[in-house]
Amino acid sequence: MTTTDRPVSSASPATHKLWGGRFAGGPSPLLDAINRSIGTDFRLWPHDVRLSQAWALALGQAGVLTHDESEALQQGLGRVAQRIADGAQPVATDEDIHTMIDRLLHEEAGSVASKLHTGRSRNDQVATASRLWTIDACHRLDAAIRELQEVLVMQAETLTSAILPAYTHLQRAQPVSGAHWLLAHFWPLDRDRTRLANAERGTAVLPLGSGAIAGSAFPVSRVLLKESLGFAAISPNSIDATGDRDFVAETLFVCALTAAHCSRLAEDLILYGTSEFGFVKFGDGFSTGSSMMPQKRNPDVFELARGSGARVLGDLVSMLGTLKGLPSGYSKDLQDDKRALFNAVDLLMLVLPAMAGAIAELRFDTARMRAACSSAMMATDLADYLVKRGVTFREAHGAVGSLVRQAEEAGIELDALPVDRFTAAHAMFGSDARDALGADASLAARDIAGGTGPNAVAAQIAAARARLAPTDPALGNELDLR
Repeated sequence: MTTTDRPVSSASPATHKLWGGRFAGGPSPLLDAINRSIGTDFRLWPHDVRLSQAWALALGQAGVLTHDESEALQQGLGRVAQRIADGAQPVATDEDIHTMIDRLLHEEAGSVASKLHTGRSRNDQVATASRLWTIDACHRLDAAIRELQEVLVMQAETLTSAILPAYTHLQRAQPVSGAHWLLAHFWPLDRDRTRLANAERGTAVLPLGSGAIAGSAFPVSRVLLKESLGFAAISPNSIDATGDRDFVAETLFVCALTAAHCSRLAEDLILYGTSEFGFVKFGDGFSTGSSMMPQKRNPDVFELARGSGARVLGDLVSMLGTLKGLPSGYSKDLQDDKRALFNAVDLLMLVLPAMAGAIAELRFDTARMRAACSSAMMATDLADYLVKRGVTFREAHGAVGSLVRQAEEAGIELDALPVDRFTAAHAMFGSDARDALGADASLAARDIAGGTGPNAVAAQIAAARARLAPTDPALGNELDLR
């Protein structure tokens, strides 16, 4: 069951609201319907309980509550948490998760519950709970991205001797190591982990104590709150703190870019799994069949990953569109920030493990991959042959281009042209010119840091393994590829 489908008990108690004294009558049912957010924000409950316990502790330390009152609130909140964990559900009068927790706290702790909200607003409360949830989400996303990276490296290690075409403009370009191609999808994910760590650091700024907009009038220690809740810093401006959703936008940006990277990887595998390419075969565990065509094996996981990228991008655009139209401080528009954030994280937490599982089951047809590397793909190597003999690259490019045209017109491979055609194209071609048209030689020639040569790829795999070590991914992207 999703949070948006969360049931509401029909056995609602007397109305329990956090506001309403200045209103002569009750709200319209339509207002209640559009204002009610508990179907979305219910999942914030562990974080709301935790920050409320910290607030009760801080009120006690500040002398606003007695020691016994502070303890009663903290213990009551603990019992509330247990009730929710055991399955307690919202009732019809619960506007949001904060209202629900307040209602349950009154049931557990009695009248002292009315003192918990002293000096606090739902504005700084929800901002704090959302940040705590986001920090946790960053940790979960990082672990899921890392799992996908692990699988990519594992498969890359099986493809170090494999050769396949690399494509530009979706046209065969040059031969590369199979491992080199697969690791081309590792490094974008590595950058995503770095961005995710940076987003988490930006999120770890405490808004609690900012009140509705002007700060709390009670001498609550925000340092105590920061340390109790594990934040790295304290918000410097109460107006900004309650209206700031940069951390949501930043996390959504990382989610959108990660989804885009997953989509590009999925697109490669979808293409390479077609009969026309035949480079890869999909495993049974992550493939589906056709209701009509018995022979079909469909790469649904990768297609759904590709489609999910558009949905996550939509979440980012939705959030940015909301933020650009708001004045400073808190506005109720920000209630929808959680819909976008939760949806994006939920999607990625499905896509990333599913892709990891599907890629682990892939089987590569290395013979088919190598067979796709025609000698024309080594045309650049042939030009380099002339350059090494003192010919300018532009002149060499023209000479090789004429040979490619002749081969195409004759309907043969470049390496099938007679030797005299080579010498006719340029006097510096020797009898060994066609040796430059081998795929293995092409890779060996590119044994430069970051290149597709055997030693370079081995160093790249080692660097990738080092990046997967249990360290902070945001320490930098300086890689030793020697």
